[in-house]
Amino acid sequence: MHRFDPELAHTISLHALRAGLVPLARQITSPRLRTSIAGLSLANPVGLAAGYDKNAIALAPLSRAGFGFLEVGAATPRAQPGNPKPRVFRLRQDRAVINRFGFNNDGMHAIADRLAQRPHDAVIGLNLGANKDSGDRANDFCAVLETCAPSLDFATVNVSSPNTEKLRDLQGKAALSALLTGVLATRDAMARPIPIFLKIAPDLDDAGLADVAEVALAHGLDAIIATNTTLDRTGLTSAHRAEAGGLSGAPLFEKSTRVLARLSALTDGQIPLIGVGGIATPEQAYDKIRAGASAVQLYSSLVYGGLSLAADVAHGLDALLARDGFANVADAVGTQRETWL
Repeated sequence: MHRFDPELAHTISLHALRAGLVPLARQITSPRLRTSIAGLSLANPVGLAAGYDKNAIALAPLSRAGFGFLEVGAATPRAQPGNPKPRVFRLRQDRAVINRFGFNNDGMHAIADRLAQRPHDAVIGLNLGANKDSGDRANDFCAVLETCAPSLDFATVNVSSPNTEKLRDLQGKAALSALLTGVLATRDAMARPIPIFLKIAPDLDDAGLADVAEVALAHGLDAIIATNTTLDRTGLTSAHRAEAGGLSGAPLFEKSTRVLARLSALTDGQIPLIGVGGIATPEQAYDKIRAGASAVQLYSSLVYGGLSLAADVAHGLDALLARDGFANVADAVGTQRETWL
């Protein structure tokens, strides 16, 4: 796959999944791995992050690939092509990826139609986005939620992508509070309200992170996903290190884990956290959990480790929990938070 352009390889992998050409793991679970987050029962705490299956075209095979939950999208009200190509780059020496996709997707109506055909033995959420040229981005999030929610188990408000101009401005205290007020009102008016998560950037300073925690607690959010990609380029050696966009993969691990630990301290266990950023091994997933995460998500590491990595991480995590005498994931959450502060 690495002989192909990165975006073409991404597309090929999705079509190979749909065609049944990719070996898939059975469901990975155990009494230690089974966990609950925001009222959702997970077979294991290893999820797929948003961005891989943007258009919800491979839900059935991905639900059999060893993940405990899936997040698809981001979806916007209207279909949009995203930023000009090339817009994704492998940084092989750094085990990283830079992307500037720009919320390319088929739009909420096409994605809602596919979600309606979803497997019902999986936990599936949708990352909510806003159109690049929208005059009311807050309303975009509400529109996507209202359209797609009947087929979802959770939805994530994504105000942390660096690839849509000024989107991260919505992480400011007043803007975020106003946005969440609208999204949660939309959710509460539904016949079947679903949990609402918030995905934040790893580049927030301490004051910004404190504001996010305060707003999340005030609004009773169901979970926070920490973190999205970073604009930081510290320590990179690969040829594409200067490309614009969000950096993900191995270089993000320490930065995102420290943000996760600080957020865990700020929220004091009152909001479940999902750890994302640089996870490529069971040990790294375990580090996120012990820093304060109740679940984790993978994406960029799949570029280098393949889809079987989900099952490998889940199996290895089970062994680590057993080694240290934890009866379940919840018992391990935050037990080494101070190490990362």
